[in-house]
Amino acid sequence: MPKFFQEQKGVLTTIAVLVLVALSCLVIVPETKQAVVLQLGQPARVVNRFQPGADFGHTGAGLTWRIPFLESIVMIDKRMLSVTMDRQQVLSTDQQPLEVDAFARFRIIDPVRMVKSAGTTEMVIQQLQPILSSVLRQELGKRSFQSLLTAERGQAMRNIRDGLDREAREYGAQIIDVRIKRADLPDGPSLDSALNRLTNQKEQEAATIFGQGQRNAQIIRADAQATSSKIYADSFGQDPKFYDFWRAMRSYDATFANPKNPGKSTIILSPDSDYLRQFRGK
Repeated sequence: MPKFFQEQKGVLTTIAVLVLVALSCLVIVPETKQAVVLQLGQPARVVNRFQPGADFGHTGAGLTWRIPFLESIVMIDKRMLSVTMDRQQVLSTDQQPLEVDAFARFRIIDPVRMVKSAGTTEMVIQQLQPILSSVLRQELGKRSFQSLLTAERGQAMRNIRDGLDREAREYGAQIIDVRIKRADLPDGPSLDSALNRLTNQKEQEAATIFGQGQRNAQIIRADAQATSSKIYADSFGQDPKFYDFWRAMRSYDATFANPKNPGKSTIILSPDSDYLRQFRGK
């Protein structure tokens, strides 16, 4: 055997080199990656490119080939990535300094442009961080602190996302979403002043709502009394005796009921009293 290996050394070496070359030609591209094949440093083709709505397992992942020493491969994540903005202080329109934490989620949709403009996803993240900070400052600087506590905050987020997305397209990225994790006033006089102002505003709103409720109640009572008077007048015009009977019953109920001590009223009246005429009947 040693003599055989010695005699076939050249052939075996050639076979080994060919195997190594063949292995270097093959590259595995996983489902979570998209590969840009560079030929002498220039993008030549893309393997397993991101396709919106494509089913998992039908996007071109798996084995691919390259020419050794002539072509290289850059792997780019197909999944959603995130860029986090360092905590920033933003001045709102009502001169409130806000401590803001935010982040954005994005995906690489044009890997060739990304490779040409940034080279790697890490460089894309580094480029997007100051852009996110700038866009967020510009948008929140147009709004008051109170607006961030209302539904207007959603519109602000959409504006920030659209502004960041326009810049991200230059790096082959698409901004999926932007979120503010926290937007707080710094501790100290600014926070106390803002809380007092919000408390006073809510108290004024409550007083306004209460006043409107009182006014509406008065209008409803007035309408009810007018309707009641009309009904009384109509009934009196149709049957004066029934109206007289009904009023007498209401008077008896108010006089004899004694709600504070039911069943223990004592009233002394003459049987001939005109007040009791409805008890005597015809």
